[in-house]
Amino acid sequence: MSHRILVPETSAPDMLLPLKGRTDVVLERFGPKVTTAEFRALLGNVHAAILGVTPFADAELDAAPALKAVARVGVGYDAIDVPALNRRKIPLLITGTANSVSVAEQALAFMFAFAKRMNEVHTLVVQQRWGERFSCFPTDLAGKRVVIVGFGRIGTRMAKRCVAMEMHTQVYDPLITQDYIRSVGATPVPDLDAALADADYVSIHCPKDASTINLFDAARLARMKKGAVLINTARGGIVNEPALAQALTSGHLSGAGLDVLESEPPEKSNPLLGMPNVLCAPHMAGVTWEAWNRMACSAMQNVLDVLDGRPNREHTVNPQVYDAR
Repeated sequence: MSHRILVPETSAPDMLLPLKGRTDVVLERFGPKVTTAEFRALLGNVHAAILGVTPFADAELDAAPALKAVARVGVGYDAIDVPALNRRKIPLLITGTANSVSVAEQALAFMFAFAKRMNEVHTLVVQQRWGERFSCFPTDLAGKRVVIVGFGRIGTRMAKRCVAMEMHTQVYDPLITQDYIRSVGATPVPDLDAALADADYVSIHCPKDASTINLFDAARLARMKKGAVLINTARGGIVNEPALAQALTSGHLSGAGLDVLESEPPEKSNPLLGMPNVLCAPHMAGVTWEAWNRMACSAMQNVLDVLDGRPNREHTVNPQVYDAR
């Protein structure tokens, strides 16, 4: 029997690598302009669905009676109704560490851009203001203090890179053993607010859930060191955007590097977009060319493993469904 797998037309070429030598797989494809009705019609006879940011909930599951697995090309799954999958005993799989290095590098890029004042020094050159170069001294990252919030797949890699750059690297993650944090050369901090008071940079790498929505609200931003830089490559909504805009406007914070925003794409009226001390990216930290291919390959392998009866539990968001079958 053939396995029918629904995949996005925009998938990276390496998604096909796990299919080499297999003759038992048929791919169904959907494009970025597919309507909701068209998408649900495609689900009618597929055994697995690989998704980008397409919403997936009860209505989609009702349209997919043969479905055995859902996979994300990535690690976030905000648009997928996990309880609905649980009720039908269908696993949701993510791509593990496929884009972890890429996100960590983007967070570092934001740090370098602010430390080296890349926008300002570039402007001095192109505007023929060379003589003013000593008016905006860059700074070193070495010796600066960074607090990393979240020590999962990305936070661990961020910490290792900050340690290698001779930064005073602190980690806040109450769910991780302190010895594990120390093993990479970082220092665990039990009190986030106390650590923020001395941090030159704060980099957010925690998941978005009920406990982290508005984690950085006006009160917490006020506790940050004056002149600090906040970086968020995790999820929009962890940082309260109006409060961040106020902290940047007042000069309490000197900059913010944001790969994610609460509304994506953001409204034109979002005040953060017009600020000279804000750098934004369109949720691209985990989508380098290399990561795009790694994630696509991993997503395909994830669904094949389920269909072949040997699921990767480490990549499964809801592994309890295997035991409930």
